[in-house]
Amino acid sequence: MKYFYGALCILGALLPYGMLVSWVIENGINISLLIAEATSTRIGAFAWLDVLVSGVVLIAFILAEGT
Repeated sequence: MKYFYGALCILGALLPYGMLVSWVIENGINISLLIAEATSTRIGAFAWLDVLVSGVVLIAFILAEGT
């Protein structure tokens, strides 16, 4: 099972960053354009808000359970 989780961890890092790197190569480092494109559709906004909320929950969990 640890190899399965390891593979998912690698895919979870490589796939999103692969898209980000190709976008940065095409558009440069333009944060306002990145945010505008990421939230230009409701499904894009849904995905990013889901990631944001999940990140906040994960940080809260780590802080609460890490002590």
